[in-house]
Amino acid sequence: MIQVTEKAAAKIRELLEKEGVSPESGGLRIGVQGGGCSGLSYAMRLETQSRGRDKVVEAFGARVFVDPKSLLYLNDTTLDYREELMRRGFVFENPRATRTCGCGSSFTA
Repeated sequence: MIQVTEKAAAKIRELLEKEGVSPESGGLRIGVQGGGCSGLSYAMRLETQSRGRDKVVEAFGARVFVDPKSLLYLNDTTLDYREELMRRGFVFENPRATRTCGCGSSFTA
């Protein structure tokens, strides 16, 4: 299961509204793809609806879609949103990551 923090859910709802996507059917798709300096990288994009085999996570009025293959790498991950002095954005807290790069956008599992 993937956990979504309240801050992440609020940002997802904000992005969906900005793009004119209904929060009842749309959501944030998260996934894993090959690449990055550690071998795997996180991918995100807004979607108007889930796909047939997706795992749909609903939290705090927001929806997150994950395909079955990515779920193998993202199970037990927490998706957060942080605003810090030098950067802001979604943050993956992934206990399956055995090594991450300096910027946090890629990992090894």
